[in-house]
Amino acid sequence: MKTRQDRAPEGAAANQVVERSRVEESRTWRLEDIFETPRDWERCLQEVTADLPRLEAFAGRLGSSAATLLEALRLRDDISRRVGALLAYAFMRRDEDTGNTESQALADRATACYVAAEGALSWMAPELLALEADRLERFYADEKDLALYRFSLEEILRMRPHVLSAAEEALLASMGEMAQTADNVFSMLTNADIRFPTLKDEEGQEVELSEERFSRYLRSQDRRVRREAFEGILGTYRKYRNTLAAAYSGSVKKDLFSARARRYGSCLEAALDGNAIPETVYDNTVATIRRRLDALHRYLRLRRKVLDLEELHMYDLYVPLVADMDRSYSYDEALDLVRAGLQPLGEDYGKILDEGFRNRWIDVHENRGKRSGAYSWGTYGVHPYVLLNYGGTIRDVFTIAHEMGHALHRHYSDSAQPFVYSGHSIFLAEVASTTNEALLLKEMLRRAGTEKERLYLLNYSLEQVRTTVFRQTLFAEFELETHRRAERGEPLTPQALEDLWRELNRAYYGPEAVVDDLIASEWSRIPHFYNAFYVYQYATGYASAVYLAERIAAGDGTALKRYLAFLSRGSSAPSMTILGDAGVDMTTAAPMEATIDLFESHLDEMERLLAAGREAGKETLR
Repeated sequence: MKTRQDRAPEGAAANQVVERSRVEESRTWRLEDIFETPRDWERCLQEVTADLPRLEAFAGRLGSSAATLLEALRLRDDISRRVGALLAYAFMRRDEDTGNTESQALADRATACYVAAEGALSWMAPELLALEADRLERFYADEKDLALYRFSLEEILRMRPHVLSAAEEALLASMGEMAQTADNVFSMLTNADIRFPTLKDEEGQEVELSEERFSRYLRSQDRRVRREAFEGILGTYRKYRNTLAAAYSGSVKKDLFSARARRYGSCLEAALDGNAIPETVYDNTVATIRRRLDALHRYLRLRRKVLDLEELHMYDLYVPLVADMDRSYSYDEALDLVRAGLQPLGEDYGKILDEGFRNRWIDVHENRGKRSGAYSWGTYGVHPYVLLNYGGTIRDVFTIAHEMGHALHRHYSDSAQPFVYSGHSIFLAEVASTTNEALLLKEMLRRAGTEKERLYLLNYSLEQVRTTVFRQTLFAEFELETHRRAERGEPLTPQALEDLWRELNRAYYGPEAVVDDLIASEWSRIPHFYNAFYVYQYATGYASAVYLAERIAAGDGTALKRYLAFLSRGSSAPSMTILGDAGVDMTTAAPMEATIDLFESHLDEMERLLAAGREAGKETLR
């Protein structure tokens, strides 16, 4: 079902990865919209380099007058905007073909420019913090154009209770590289030094295990393969339990040192304060999921029944209950599905979506050397971009919706906000992308032509909630408890960490799954734990998106209006305010409860369809 444009170039084998030069131009992104020629990029780099001394010349003068402060802030924004363009162009050019040495060099030079710009700006925040509140108020009165910067300055000044003296700040800054030691040790050990064993795949071929292959083998229909993959990966991590526990303990101690040095009451408070997120959001997420674990247990009972297993083991959690559908979607078919799924977002949203599809915002197909995966990126003043490696599966269709959600969030924010407020916080980053996925799922369920297709989509939805909401909240509990133990002075030994992880898995998966002994080592392979208290945002972002999508899909005009306003807010207000104005209050349990309610409704339907299939004597899933 592939269109002509989706086929490999004439004469190429169907499974051959083609060179970049042979990809149809209309299916590549047009980076010339950022810089028309490489010479323009070079000119911009030179201009930014020349302007850095001008920025540094403002050091020590911000408090001299309102006009001086305004001029410095405008120059800061102008330099930051151009550095953003240099980075986006260079890295996206590199990602077209990561083996291209010229593009590698371009990315290296852009990075060097970014580092230089950060250095030229390093004095500004401490100097702003030294300004008295009454002086700033006089400046706002003297220079009306400074009003634009009021919120951004307030956000800097909000951190004043946690900012130290100039000498102390310099000392902390000098420790920055050392503070990354634990993360670097984990990265080098797991990416460079650890070697995993081999196994025989479904065809009996000897293959070496890797982290990248692990998820694929956990989805294998052959239980032997997924069990051996589970044992091979986690058994290997267990051999390094002492080193990995020491690395993680060092990371937690680094978090504790920083929190105490900056006069925070806890590591959690320190981590959430950057985006002004109240601790009740974290607490409510954990408490609500704990209260609704019966829904997960019910799903696991169904999983064991469908897989026809006496015992459901941890290596049985990822194998699809419905075999992947054979259908392949051409790229044009995928775009039509995404258009239909996102129709509830209105005519304006649809027009911008079409503009992105038609005007080369997207780099569509795999080519030799192209970066794997998918992402959205861009730079202020130019439309956003999306990188795909489109393969025609239903998951690829959802990826288009997801990445275009990121892209249009950027487009709306950039169009409505000045540069200083054009970005959005990590706390809000996944809301728009996941809202798109939720709306597309509704449309695909409506269109499902067969019982098996509908069951596949229901199972896809259940797995999204299991892995993004339940599992990430388990992760969040682990982080919270490890940091609390460190705050109490308790050691984070390998045994203590393994016992905690085993206990959490037993609580979350309950009596419906066998918590294999090796699962106790799983904590040691999670890289996100070296960026403390990050993972909970996957769960909160998903819950926010489901909450919004349900109301938009129901035709609630007020909900749609508020959502489009949300897309346009950028970082012009606190994250909680922006999300609250869209209709989501994550300080309450309501959004998370609504997500689990939807999970249960999809589970109800899946059970009904399976029961009907059994009565009719049909093999529905496998």
